[in-house]
Amino acid sequence: MQLLIKDVAEYVRGNIGIFHTKRLESLNELSLHKVLKRKNPYLFKAKNILTAQDIVKVLLDAFLSSQEETIFGSFLEQLAIFVNRKVYRGNKSSAEGIDLEFEKDGIKYIVTVKSGPNWGNSRQIKKMKDDFIKAKRILRTNAPHKNITAVCGCCYGRDNKSDKGEYLKYCGQRFWEFISGNENLYTQIIEPLGHKAKQRNELFFESYSQIINKFTFEFSSEFCVNGRINWEKLVEFNSSIVPPKKARVR
Repeated sequence: MQLLIKDVAEYVRGNIGIFHTKRLESLNELSLHKVLKRKNPYLFKAKNILTAQDIVKVLLDAFLSSQEETIFGSFLEQLAIFVNRKVYRGNKSSAEGIDLEFEKDGIKYIVTVKSGPNWGNSRQIKKMKDDFIKAKRILRTNAPHKNITAVCGCCYGRDNKSDKGEYLKYCGQRFWEFISGNENLYTQIIEPLGHKAKQRNELFFESYSQIINKFTFEFSSEFCVNGRINWEKLVEFNSSIVPPKKARVR
């Protein structure tokens, strides 16, 4: 079946709001202590960050960047499944670690969808390989002679060595063409992704500014003395065996 770009655009416009909603929810659920516990206080000192607002902004931006990658990665995974279903009648897989299953040219493909090419460390890659092996074993229970190929699909970037031995790795244009048959899809999806982005980002920035102000006040009250950052207290909160009594867990 041929993929109609208007169908893709309609799907994106109808679902991109989920990304913005979850992004805003993630921001509003944060607490200063939550982000302080996840970041390296020694790095702030080494970079000579001297103001409460600068520390808070670096903390918040790093945390939100990671959260947004995860949230948007989930959206792109669903978009890939939608596209593939339209063309090859693919479906979300029930196998552990596998996002998509479909058949093309007599080959059964099992696909795990990642955001970009540098998505995981050696342990995570090994886990993916193990998931591929298990999924193949299960699928061959009823079709022992079926040609099954595992694919790691990355929504952006490139990797010029697609054959990884145990699996194929398709990135960016190659991935979107693989699941859709359309070599230009990777550029065609960019326009609808901006649907109402300006309005939604203005709402997000309003909440973001409030959080910056709130966290700056809290940080100054708890970790500053006479306008100076109390680095010892900050490190104790982040890394001591027993949390300091005055550091309330939120």
